[in-house]
Amino acid sequence: MNKSGRAVFGDVEPDTLRRVLLVRLDNLGDVLLMSPAFRAVRQTLPEAYLALLAGPAGCEIGRLNPDIDETILYHAPSEDVYFRLPQDAEREMDTIEALRERNFDAAIIFTSYRQSALPAAYLCYLAGIPRRAAGSFEGSGSLLTHRHRYKEIVPPQHETLRGLELTRFLGFPPVKPEMVLVPREADEEGAASILERCGVEHFVLVHPGTSASSRAYPQERYVTVVEKLHAGGGLPVIVTGGPGEEGLTRRVAGTAGIALGGETSFGEFAALIGRAAVVVTNNTGTTHVASAMKRPVVTVFAGTNPPEQWGPWRTPHRLLLHPVPCAPCYKRVCPIGHECLTGIAPDTVVEAALDLLRASLLREEVVW
Repeated sequence: MNKSGRAVFGDVEPDTLRRVLLVRLDNLGDVLLMSPAFRAVRQTLPEAYLALLAGPAGCEIGRLNPDIDETILYHAPSEDVYFRLPQDAEREMDTIEALRERNFDAAIIFTSYRQSALPAAYLCYLAGIPRRAAGSFEGSGSLLTHRHRYKEIVPPQHETLRGLELTRFLGFPPVKPEMVLVPREADEEGAASILERCGVEHFVLVHPGTSASSRAYPQERYVTVVEKLHAGGGLPVIVTGGPGEEGLTRRVAGTAGIALGGETSFGEFAALIGRAAVVVTNNTGTTHVASAMKRPVVTVFAGTNPPEQWGPWRTPHRLLLHPVPCAPCYKRVCPIGHECLTGIAPDTVVEAALDLLRASLLREEVVW
């Protein structure tokens, strides 16, 4: 039995679960938000082999999570929202065979409220995984051996708690809902080298990019934010971006900031965030990385999702909203002009960041 005296998966002795597959197939931040649930599994199964099935960004998170033994890359058609994947049955068969070869005892499938767990459940079914658990409002038949119906809460609970609700249903004792993200020594050294090269020690970090255009604060407004933060905060402003965002970071940095678009690995990026005095970004994965690294964060939050569910978590923050009647829309492309974002003035963003910076100084979280 586990520490609470209960079996897991209803009637299973924890010691018999030697190999467990954890599944979360969408974006970087979504996978990071599940890390408390992963820890709940790890603490109950300290000797088990835990693998994470995820997309490219999710695998980056898994590699910086000490609770995960292996990341398995899967380009899931159900997550191909822009129809970029060619139809390829062999690719799917290869994934099924890769899972079958690993001989998992159980799979736990994590999803957001608007996602179906059934495609992943079918994948695990075909791979011969005998126990398949997920939260699902859909009729799952025998695709799921353990089906949870999430609580209907208004406003919705944070995604970290949603993940822990599923593990609790399966009998795993609760853990503190703290996200897990641990840059490696090489990542820390890389971040330190980047800062040394830039001649920077203490800084504000601005990350203007996002995976969905509907959540992107206009870049011309970010230009103003960078200029005013540099002038008013007395600190250098580093502007970060992933591969393909080099032009965006240069434009946003202008002459006031330092552009680092495409110049860091994900681990180095996380390490940089861990050293930032304040982080300014959209409601995207960077918000959750800042939360995991316990850094103050200003999130310019689009009306795409409920802020109670997807906002910063357990770190000093300012969540900036402009209410609109169409929120939450859950759209990746805004059809009507981004009023939820254009209604937030750059001065509001700057003042929020400076407020957090002042609060950090008062708490002596940053030593100058």
